[in-house]
Parts: sequence; structure tokens; C-alpha cells
Amino acid sequence: MASRMEGGPDSVRNLEIWHEAVEVVKAVYMLTQSWPKEELYGLTNQARRAVVSIPANLAEGLGRGTPGEIARFAQIALGSLYELDTLLYLAAELGYSSQDIVASLRERFISLARRTSSFIRYEETRQ
Repeated sequence: MASRMEGGPDSVRNLEIWHEAVEVVKAVYMLTQSWPKEELYGLTNQARRAVVSIPANLAEGLGRGTPGEIARFAQIALGSLYELDTLLYLAAELGYSSQDIVASLRERFISLARRTSSFIRYEETRQ
């Protein structure tokens, strides 16, 4: 079976969901810049770690090459997306971000979650 890594680390850039995840990373980093400084090692750090985990896990799964590993790491990425959704909900509840901004980002999360779930199902059928 041919590995997806035949093209090297750049091959992850062929995944549309990876690009979508990178865009979400940029949006969350911009959003968290305005959060209170006392949250830097709390909610801000947690949100940033969760969002970075999404494209990073997609890349790691692809790097492992087998459909099972790709699906497993994509599932981890999906879990991080759910975690991030909760963290942004909390930020809005605490008044760190407006409900409108969080709702707009949430639409992106829902789209990415659907696409990632489809990707996972596809990889699971290749096992």
C-alpha cells in the first residue's frame, strides 16, 4: 500500500481540512489577543493549545501513513475542535469575547467538524 507521505511533509498541505484548520488557528489567535492578560496561562493558553492541536493531529496522522492511524489522529483533531468550542463558549460567558464573534467562529467549527467526520469515515473504509 502506498503511503500518503510519499510526497513528504508537504503532502499534508493537499488536505483541504488541514488548510481550513490552519485558518481557524489564525482566527483563534487573533481573538485571544484581546482576552485579559491574567488568562494568558489559563483559558488563553488552553484555547490556543486546543486549536493548534487540530491541524497538528491531522498532519501527524497523515505522517503515520496508514488509514487506521490517519482516522485515529483525525478523531483526536475532532476532539480538540469540540474542546475549543467549549472554551470559546466559556470565554463568551465570561465576557472575554462577544457572543457574535463566537457564533461566527462556531459556524466555521461546525463546517470543519462535518468535513473532518467525513474524512474519518472515508479513512475507516480504507482499512
